[in-house]
Amino acid sequence: MYRQIILKRSIASSNVFTKQAVISNILRNNIQTRFISHTSEKKLSTTGEPTISTNGLHTKITNEKTYLDTLTNNELLGYLVIGLATINRPILNLVIKLFPYTPLWIIRALVYQNYCGGDNLPQVLKTGERLAERGIRNMMISYTVEACDGKQMSVSIEKIIEETERSISEALVPHTVSMIEDVISKVDKSQISKVINEVPPGYVALKPTGLIEHAADILLNYENPKYLDKYNQLLKNCESICEIAVNENRMLKEKYPEREAPFVVIVVDAERNDLQQGVYKLQRDLMAKYNRSATNGKPTLGDACIVGTVQMYLKQSTSILKLDDELAKKGNYILGWKLVRGAYIHSEVDRSVIHDTKEDTDKNYDAGISNTIANMNSENPTVGHLVVASHNGNTQLKATNLLKQLGESKHSQIVRSNVVLGQLLGMADNITYDLIKNHNTKNIIKYVPWGPPLETKEYLLRRLEENGDAVRADSGWPLVKGILSTFFKRVF
Repeated sequence: MYRQIILKRSIASSNVFTKQAVISNILRNNIQTRFISHTSEKKLSTTGEPTISTNGLHTKITNEKTYLDTLTNNELLGYLVIGLATINRPILNLVIKLFPYTPLWIIRALVYQNYCGGDNLPQVLKTGERLAERGIRNMMISYTVEACDGKQMSVSIEKIIEETERSISEALVPHTVSMIEDVISKVDKSQISKVINEVPPGYVALKPTGLIEHAADILLNYENPKYLDKYNQLLKNCESICEIAVNENRMLKEKYPEREAPFVVIVVDAERNDLQQGVYKLQRDLMAKYNRSATNGKPTLGDACIVGTVQMYLKQSTSILKLDDELAKKGNYILGWKLVRGAYIHSEVDRSVIHDTKEDTDKNYDAGISNTIANMNSENPTVGHLVVASHNGNTQLKATNLLKQLGESKHSQIVRSNVVLGQLLGMADNITYDLIKNHNTKNIIKYVPWGPPLETKEYLLRRLEENGDAVRADSGWPLVKGILSTFFKRVF
């Protein structure tokens, strides 16, 4: 049985026209996709240069030393610690066991800045500025507090909603505007419509289990009339945040009419499978309300300011996407998807819900990417926005190549402005660097968690538990050697 992964998105539409066949052929001729935790296709050679497998061939994707040269000394120190902690599986397991007992000040001093955006919004803005220096022009930010299974949270629900709302108006909007103003200041007026759409939207990730007390019970029993009031309260809490994003998008569209993608997007994060049915209901209700045309006509690309998540390691994922496609057509709204293989493979109790092999999941994930992009590029799209969330270089390069194959028509350019590649802050940075430097990729974001120090420590522990293999694949001894070499060059 295969192992784990992270991030999400997809849609398999039943009527994606002939363009789908063209894109599917491109996909089949492209590189194979891997689970994040099985990144053996992406190897570090003895010279410290990662390679990526392309149908059995290995293509250099970036010089690791060059990538490390772009990091600050503090960032290098953090990655050195991670490299030492992930040299092999036994050491990683030991680190996971000891992590809860490690003093918070040690974690903050060593690795916090590599994986977390900060305690407050000014620190999140600083993180965004640092990402921009590396060519990553926007973020998906998430206030990392949740109350699953009756867990007592360190802050109130009201505080979580307030901080999430503030994160839109006080972090994402000013950062996105700053990125837009930067790119348009460097070109003449004839180029503004192009460069303004090369800046990805800013995203806010909503964790359903962090937006109401006893969230697990509510999501498990969302169809039970006894829980209707509680579900409606969860929906209302989400709508309060969504309204902020909708209003900001409307005001910014008036200021920047050349923009073809949303400025701010709300993403509903996935939960483990037993809770996910309730999450599907939640994201459907939000998309049906907000992913509509401003003129009350047929919605188009760019109208999807709400994005839902589907985990493609689940056998039912394709039927979920088809159902949502049908509901969107009937309801006259447009879908937004975050496509991920699946982040909860280690915690799924019922293993029958997961594809039997990694290869089956890969095929399902590939189909999700190709079908969605084909749908968006069709004459009557039902999907308006896509986030390809993966730490796998093959997956990200595959999506990049599919977008390039669309051509240079006006509609194809709009499609490209509404497809974004996403990765967690602190993970797969060498892949991110390669896509930016060697493939001129503009549409890349990083998932940036922020919030109370104790909660972000728990987030880091979950990353080790759920994505430890991915961290180990990207780190370990090759990373340690590369960092030591970089430090040596800086000293001598």
